[in-house]
Amino acid sequence: MRFPLPTLLLALGAGAASAPVAAAEYALDPTHSFVEFRVQHLGYSWLYGRFNAVEGTLEYDAAKPAASRVAVTIDTASIDSNHAERDKHLRSADFLGVEAFPKATFTSTGYQGDAERGVLSGVLSFHGVEKAIEIPVEKVGEGEDPWGGYRAGFHGTYTMTRADFGLDYNLGPAATQVVLELGIEGVRK
Repeated sequence: MRFPLPTLLLALGAGAASAPVAAAEYALDPTHSFVEFRVQHLGYSWLYGRFNAVEGTLEYDAAKPAASRVAVTIDTASIDSNHAERDKHLRSADFLGVEAFPKATFTSTGYQGDAERGVLSGVLSFHGVEKAIEIPVEKVGEGEDPWGGYRAGFHGTYTMTRADFGLDYNLGPAATQVVLELGIEGVRK
């Protein structure tokens, strides 16, 4: 699978192909693919948000899921926590530093599992740091859409330790990790 970004994110799945045929290629549907996050606020509640600009590709063969690839790219300036002033601060050098790090990417390097669920391995490049990560993923579904296309959707969750990616702005001891929820829907090319 190949999938540029926080990723994040997570995809696998599309129609089965015969053994000698290459995996089907999919373009991520940016209106149905999501990278959402939550982080504790002072240990009393959760702050939720998302990145609104996600793009990428995936390759998938249900008969050979280990050959799948995904690549996801996130525009870090598209962060949206439903509060304009907070988003401005999150874009600043205190947090995401979007001027220096305008993109976050995830590119898969392997997959262990079956056509329904498994663990996606890859490299997350975020805030100037590249780190090998693993994301548990599951297929949500696949099939024909009402417009004559073929779609496949996947979900995964990754818990990021902020300090591992140079995000050290003090938010208190309850906010050392960020939970990323990844929902990916691809349209077969």
